Amino acid sequence: MKMLKNFLLASVALLFFFGCSRYGNELQYAQFGTVKLQLTDAPFPYELITEANITITKVEVRLKEEGTETEEGGTSFETLFEGSETVNMMELTNGVMLNMGETEVPVGTYDLVRVYVTDASIKLTDETVYEVKVPSGSQTGIKVFIKPELVVVSELSEDLMLDVDLSQSFVLQGNLETPAGVTGFNFKPVLRAKNMSSTGSLSGTVTELVETVPTAVEGAEVSILVDGEVYTTTSTDASGGYTVPGLDPGTYTVTVNKTGYAEAEAEVSIAVANLTTQDFEISLQP
Repeated sequence: MKMLKNFLLASVALLFFFGCSRYGNELQYAQFGTVKLQLTDAPFPYELITEANITITKVEVRLKEEGTETEEGGTSFETLFEGSETVNMMELTNGVMLNMGETEVPVGTYDLVRVYVTDASIKLTDETVYEVKVPSGSQTGIKVFIKPELVVVSELSEDLMLDVDLSQSFVLQGNLETPAGVTGFNFKPVLRAKNMSSTGSLSGTVTELVETVPTAVEGAEVSILVDGEVYTTTSTDASGGYTVPGLDPGTYTVTVNKTGYAEAEAEVSIAVANLTTQDFEISLQP
């Protein structure tokens, strides 16, 4: 699956930690967990592009029990990452994650992620580079609700995946037949945040028969559909493999498409914390 480098992923490994301070004659204890922040990417099907970069300066999560999302400098948001990280989303495909560090956070329920993005750029196969500034993303952050909410409990582990769908976030302008026809792009980030402890994954291989020998098909688009609508997509690698993490439990329609080949389709069931395998064999259209 391609997403914020093929989804932005925050993995929350919970440790038991005490902070201690004294009020009067009583000791006050605060419990903390540790948040490990990683990046991943949703599929990006454009063959004209070699790089799709975003610069992230800050990532926060909101502690539901305290304050509101409009509080600035309050205790309602916990910072997972702060700095400047430029990421080529094209490098994060098929479940690859980028570790962006670990941070201790108080135990509790977290319901929203806020991502601050300052810049985005596209590099075409002819080496042309287009850049845009993202003022709203750098000032107020891109807000994404976590579904289901992330409950951080001491001595347990939770995973949070933040996934940016490149195919919808980077919208190319102009004639897309060749790199020379591209005139720029619009950046309208489309993200989803998933509590990984309540989701499953889908993986498999796409092949074709070449003289009766199953042969890997690279670059086939694998789409995950819910009620006929595309939920997310990815593409196969050089070995014909694909992986789609962060799927809610339930039944999905999966389709495989590649130019010159007949479409393949299957129904798959996803279970919590399980990896479902679905292989496809496609054939050339007559």
